Amino acid sequence: MESGLPPTTFRKGATALITGAASGIGLATAQRCYSHGMNLVLVDNNAAALSQATAKFPSDGCNTTTTSHILDVSSFDAWQQLVPQIESQFPDGIDFLMLNAGAGIRPDGDKGKWEDPTYFERTFAINTMGYTNGIVALLKMVTRNKDVARAIVMTGSKQGITNPPGNPAYNASKAAVRSIAEHLSFDLDKAAPNVSVHLLIPGWTYTGFSAGYFKEKPAGAWTSEQVVDFMVGKMAEKKFYILCPDNEVSEELDRKRILWSSGDILEGRPPMSRWREEWKEEAKREIEG
Repeated sequence: MESGLPPTTFRKGATALITGAASGIGLATAQRCYSHGMNLVLVDNNAAALSQATAKFPSDGCNTTTTSHILDVSSFDAWQQLVPQIESQFPDGIDFLMLNAGAGIRPDGDKGKWEDPTYFERTFAINTMGYTNGIVALLKMVTRNKDVARAIVMTGSKQGITNPPGNPAYNASKAAVRSIAEHLSFDLDKAAPNVSVHLLIPGWTYTGFSAGYFKEKPAGAWTSEQVVDFMVGKMAEKKFYILCPDNEVSEELDRKRILWSSGDILEGRPPMSRWREEWKEEAKREIEG
C-alpha cells in the first residue's frame, strides 16, 4: 500500500498524460493525479467511455485543465497529429506519462491461435507498438525540463514474466514492454536523471478488462484504486519493478513463481515447466512449500 508522501511528480500544476484512461487502472490513476491538482490529458479509443471519464474531472477554469483525445495508440500517424495539440497547450511538457492502453485480442472466428496472423499482429500493434509510439512521440516533452521530477510508467503484466500457457501473443507483447521499459530506464538514467521510469506489473485486478468474466469483483482481486495506491508508494521508494500482489497472491509467492520460470533456463528444464505434467508437482512443492 501507499507509504509516506507521494513522489513529487504528483504535484499541483504538473501535467499527466494517461493512455487507456477511460477505465480501470488508467482511470484510477487519473483520479489520483486530479486529486493532486494536476492537469490531465486523457487518451483512449473508446469515445463514450472517455467522455464519461472526462466529466469526472472538470477543469476549474484557473489552475487545472482536463482535456481528452480519442486515439488509436497503434497508429503513429495519430500520435503525430496529437503531439502539436499537447505542445501548444502545455509548452513546459509532460510531467507524468502513463502508457497503459492494452487489449486482449482473440483469434478470429474458429481459428486457433497458431492459425491467425492478425491475432499476433493486432496484439503487438496495441500492447507493444502502442507504447513505443507514445515514447517516440512524447519523450522530448517529458525530458524537456531537467529541473523538476518527472516520471514514466508503463503497464506490463505478470504474464509477460512467468509466461503461462493460453495466450502467447499477449504474453509476448507484455514481455516486450518489460524489455522496452528496462532499456528506457537505463538510457534515461544518464540522459535525463530527473525522469524516473517504472514498470507497473498488476496482480489480479478487477477492471473492464476482466468485468466481462465476472459480474462483481471476485474476493481475490484488487481494485484499480488499490493498484494505484501500491504504484504510488513504490514510485516514492524509487522502485522500477512495481510487482503488485492481490488478495490471493503475495509478493513472496510472485517472487517464487518468477524464480521458477527463470530456473527453466538455468536448470535446463523444458520451457514452461511449471505447467507440464512431469514437472507440475515439483514446481508446486518448490513454489508453495
